[in-house]
Amino acid sequence: MIKKGCLDILQQKCENCHDCILGSTRKNLVFSDGNPETAKIVLIGEAPGETEDETGKPFVGRAGKLLNEFLSEAGISRENDLYIINTVKCRPPENRVPTDVEKSLCERYLTAQIDIMNPKAIVFCGATALKSFWHDKKVQISKVRGNWFDVTINEKTYKAMAIFHPSYLLRNHSMEEGSPRRLMQNDLKEIKSTVLGTNPFSKDLVVV
Repeated sequence: MIKKGCLDILQQKCENCHDCILGSTRKNLVFSDGNPETAKIVLIGEAPGETEDETGKPFVGRAGKLLNEFLSEAGISRENDLYIINTVKCRPPENRVPTDVEKSLCERYLTAQIDIMNPKAIVFCGATALKSFWHDKKVQISKVRGNWFDVTINEKTYKAMAIFHPSYLLRNHSMEEGSPRRLMQNDLKEIKSTVLGTNPFSKDLVVV
C-alpha cells in the first residue's frame, strides 16, 4: 500500500491548491481513478468535465462511458490495469481546454503521480495530453497515435502511446477499416498485448 499512501498525501496537498483560477471555480478536485497498487498503465486525459467535477472522478461522463466500452472490449480492466489522471485536476469553465499556465501550475502534481506510480507505460488520451509532453506542440495526434515512443519525465524514461480521446469518437460513429473507432480498437489491443501480455514493446519506437 506504499503507492496509495504516497498518493493520498499528494492528494491532500492538491486539495489545498489554489495556485490558478480553477482551484476557485471547481466543485470537486478530480485527482485520479484506478488501483495504484495493481495498475501498470498511467492514462492521462485532458481535464475534468462537468460530470467529473460533480463526482470527483475522471472519465465518468459520456466520453468516459464510451472509453469503458472500448477498454472492456480490449480486455483492459479500468479498475485494476489503469491509473487515470488528467493534465489538470480541476474543471476549466465551460469545459474549455486548459491554458498553458494552468497546466504548468498543475504539472508538479501530475509528474509526482507518475513518479509514484512508475508505470510500465503511459497512454496519452487525446491531443491535449499528448502535446503536454511532446516537443512539437503542433503535433497531430492522428500522425503519431498507435506508435510506441519514449517520453522522459523527471529524468526517467517511459514507453508511451497516444490514443484518440473518446469525446472525439462520440462524433465519429463509423466502424469501417481506418475509421477513428477502428483505430482505437487496434491501439488498445496493442496496449493490452504489449503492456499486459507477453510480447513487450515489439513495435518499432518513434523517436520524440
